[in-house]
Amino acid sequence: MSLTREKKEEIAKKYGQSEKDTGSAEVQIALLTEKIRELTEHLNVHRKDFSSQRGLRKMVGQRRRLMKYVKRHDLAGYKELIQSLGIRGV
Repeated sequence: MSLTREKKEEIAKKYGQSEKDTGSAEVQIALLTEKIRELTEHLNVHRKDFSSQRGLRKMVGQRRRLMKYVKRHDLAGYKELIQSLGIRGV
């Protein structure tokens, strides 16, 4: 259910400034988005898994805070990020 090392490295290469960049907000948003997608698929099957629902809500809140930060500091990068991740329509 969790992301593999290879998948994390691939996301870091795509969204980070360097291939070892895992701490920038853009990379964190991309990683959280992938985790959210996986957990959503899990919850479609296991509807009564309430602890996973709580974890999903926490991840969505964390991603929302990070996206608010990116939007304040780099509006063009924010629009590009949500377009590439397919999070919401712009």
